[in-house]
This record gives sequence, C-alpha cells and structure tokens, in this order.
Amino acid sequence: MHHIKAVITKQNGRKSLGRGFSPTELEKAGLNKQDAKKIGIPLDIKRKSFHDENVVCLKAHAEKAKTEVQAKPKTPKIETKAKKKAKS
Repeated sequence: MHHIKAVITKQNGRKSLGRGFSPTELEKAGLNKQDAKKIGIPLDIKRKSFHDENVVCLKAHAEKAKTEVQAKPKTPKIETKAKKKAKS
C-alpha cells in the first residue's frame, strides 16, 4: 500500500505535505483513531483545520484498504504441543 500524506495550506497560501491528517478530517471521512492506525493513516493531533480534498483522499484510501484486508486469506492457527496437553 502506498504512503498517504495530508495536504495543508500554509499562512502564505502555498500548499505542502503535512505530517498527518487532523482528527476532524478523520471524523468527516467516517474513521476513528483505531481504524486509521490499522490501515496505516498518519494522524496529527495538533492540527485543528480540515480540507475537503484530504477528506476525499481519506475516504478513497480507507475503502481501498478495507477491500485489500477482506481479500487476504486467513491463515489457520497451529496448535502447539503445550496447548494440546493443557486441553487433555
């Protein structure tokens, strides 16, 4: 999965890449902190502003990540000898 970065607007009006997405942007995209951490979205709790382009980017990235997680086959758990003895 590609790294995702937030776009921020500086005081002089220029746009640059930020450290992470604001909590408000996560909320508007329908995510919480735990979901963001699971799918690798950076969070910058110091940021208070939100940009619509970041919200759109977050929604697209989250949807793509959820489909990739669902597509992965689950590996069966292997029981160890100690667990088998404990069950007996």
